[in-house]
Formats: sequence, C-alpha cells, structure tokens
Amino acid sequence: MQSMHEYTPETDTLTEAVVDYTRRRIADPQPLDHPVPPEDLTRSAGPTITPDGIGGQEALRIWEEVLAPATITTDHPSFLAFVPGAPSKASVLFDLAVSASEVYGGSWLEGGGAVWAENQVLGWLAELAGMPTGSGGCFVSGGTAGNLSALVAARHAASDARGGEHPPRWQVACADTVHSSVASAARVMDVDLLSAPHDERGRLTGPALAAALDRTEPGGPFAVVASAGSTNAGTIDDLDGIAAVCRERGLWFHVDGAYGGAGLLAPSVRDRFRGIELVDSFIVDPHKWLFAPYDSCALIYREPERARAAHRQDASYLDALNATSEWNPSDYAHHLSRRPRGLPLWFSLATYGTDAYRDAVERVLSITRETAEEIRRRSELELILEPELSVVLFRRLGWGPEGYEAWWRMALTQQVGFVQPTSWEGEKVGRLCFVNPRTTIEHVRAILDLAA
Repeated sequence: MQSMHEYTPETDTLTEAVVDYTRRRIADPQPLDHPVPPEDLTRSAGPTITPDGIGGQEALRIWEEVLAPATITTDHPSFLAFVPGAPSKASVLFDLAVSASEVYGGSWLEGGGAVWAENQVLGWLAELAGMPTGSGGCFVSGGTAGNLSALVAARHAASDARGGEHPPRWQVACADTVHSSVASAARVMDVDLLSAPHDERGRLTGPALAAALDRTEPGGPFAVVASAGSTNAGTIDDLDGIAAVCRERGLWFHVDGAYGGAGLLAPSVRDRFRGIELVDSFIVDPHKWLFAPYDSCALIYREPERARAAHRQDASYLDALNATSEWNPSDYAHHLSRRPRGLPLWFSLATYGTDAYRDAVERVLSITRETAEEIRRRSELELILEPELSVVLFRRLGWGPEGYEAWWRMALTQQVGFVQPTSWEGEKVGRLCFVNPRTTIEHVRAILDLAA
C-alpha cells in the first residue's frame, strides 16, 4: 500500500510529474476546451475511487487526458463569458507553494507571516480606494461571502447603535439590478431587500435611493449596497450621491466591487469611483480582474473593530487567541478555518510591482474600447451602452433569444471563444467581458464574425 504521509521515491517521481504538468499548463497557448456529458467522462475515466487506489501517475493521466479537456479554460484570451480569470504566472506558481506549505490563515498565532503579507495587500487596496489608515479586514472565498460578512457586521453595528432594539424587519437597500449575491445574503440573514429603480445605465443613484428610503417604514433599513462595476453591464453606481444619503440617514455604506474594483488602478477611469473613499466596507475579487487564481475576495472595513464585534467566535479552545489584540482574520468574516487566499496576490504584486498591475488593467480597458469601435463599424450590430469599465453589451439586429443561443454554442463548438448572452431591460443581448490583458481585437473579431 502506498504511504500517504511519508516522502518516498514514489512521491518524488509523482512530484516531478505534477510539476512537469504544471509547467506545461501555465505555458502558452492552452486550448479553450469544452464540457463533456457525465456519462462520457465515466466511460473514459473508469473507476477512480477504489479500495487500493489507482496510483498518482494514473490519476494524473486521467486528469490531463480526460478531465481537464472537459473543463473550459477560464484564462483563455477568448473566454469572454461571465467574469473570466487571468492569473499571473507568479500567482499560480505561488498558489502551489501555499498548498505545499499547509498554512493556516485564521489566526496571527498560527499564521502570522501569512497574515502580515495578506494585510500588506489589504492596506494597498484600502489606499487605492482612499480609505483611512487603520482600515482592514481579511480575504474570504468570493464576493458572495464578502457581501454576506459585511452585511452581518452592518446589522450588528445598527443593533448596537439602537441599544439592541430591532425593527419588525431589517432591510438592505440596493438597486433592483444588484448582484444576486446580495439577495442570497438577505435570505441567509432573514432580512428584506428594499429595491430602488435603476437609471438608464442600470445604476443606483442618490435621489433614487432617497426616494426608496422615504417610501419604507423608518428603522428597517440598516445598510445600503452599491456597485462599483456591475457584473452584467460593468456600470458604476452613483457612489458619491449614495454616500451622501447614507451619511444623512446613518446607514452603513457597503460597495460591491467584486468585479469592477480593480478599475481603481487605472487613471483613465479612477474618477468614476468618486465617493468610494466614504464606504464603511468594500470588496474586490482578486480572482477576477486582479490576476490571481481562484478563489479569493478582499473584504475591507473602514473600522475593523466593528466587524470584529460581529464576527469573533468565542469558545474555550479559542481563549488564547481572543485574549490578545493580534490581527486574527477569522474575526472579520463568517469563517474560522481559512486558507490564506491573499498570498498568491501578495506574491504576484511583490514580483511584478503595482505599476505592472496598473498597465495590465489599462490594457484591458483599451481592448474594451477597441471592441466598442469594432461593433460600431458592423452594420448588423448595435452597441447598447458606451462601456464604463470592461463589459460590452451589444444587439445583433434581427435576432431573438434563439439567435444568441446558437451564436455562443457555435463559438464554443468551433473553439473560437466562450461567450454568453445576457438580458438588458428584458431583451436578450450579446455580452463580452474582458479581464485578460492577452485578449486581442483578433480574438474579438473572430467571435463577432460568427454573428454576421
């Protein structure tokens, strides 16, 4: 029987094989690939979970030859669906090191070095947003976990401010176009959403928020969620106007920048985030547009002690952690055990420098604008919105939903690209989302040609 916990000659051979696969995987180019029906995978892979094991070499072969080709490559330059990923080479390599090190990132006592490095990144992000010195938080698994944790802290702070008194129903105010994760958080917390109508660009504005708040029972709303780059259209809410309403009414101001927050790096669009410096909490996902691997979300609080009051867990075996004021990431979100997800981004930033990140974000914005111009040149296509960040919505004249469905399936079948349609004001439309600096206008043209 193979030894699971001793480094043997077989382990050494497997290490070389895995490292060799990793070297080939991060090299360019990689195939786009496509999903495969489960029955086909079962037939091709055969039994893999067996009493005696199939051996690491065989398991690796099945992954490389059968399972990986059935997995779409999210960092392919022609992956323009949903929100792609484009991790830097350094971040991917260091993710291996993090796994091999088996670092626990929940407390300073056990993972101080890792926590220090993560806090360097969180401090940099807080500075980008214009938040004050002392802002901080932790890394969680993704935007859904980040939004939920921030709203839990917001409700706790509101309850404290009211001496523990609760309204009949708590409410979170947001646009009717808010990301689905906010509705999910509301269900988990058993609170209601107070939706305000969006403007012609799908944004929440200060006046619309104020009007919605005026129509509800006072005392119910405890937080407002705004978007710094909506997933569907890449638009940024009226952050400055929303911040003013929150200040006036004493509401927690949370900004979801999971996708779009990386735009803070780009001088060409930085002014569109005016007002973000006034947030009480803010999230951005490094695995989206900050070139880190899955899965990671930076959650930052203006006053971290308010989040700690909401999230710190008490138990007899945690007494040693809670007896000190050291920075424990487990105190700032709804988790305890955690992988130090911010380390790959820290290593990449330290390797390449922040200027390289700024330039990469600007390249993405440039290809987005170039794509908008390409759509304008094509008589069969119509640009729906001038892109604010790196999402392009367009209409193919004469198409209904079936046309868009056939388009994306043809693009994937022909391995031209992976795209997905979306809905805008009740109409099915085309959508392209850019985060990969290696995407070129040639990639885009090949996809748009299929809509001709």
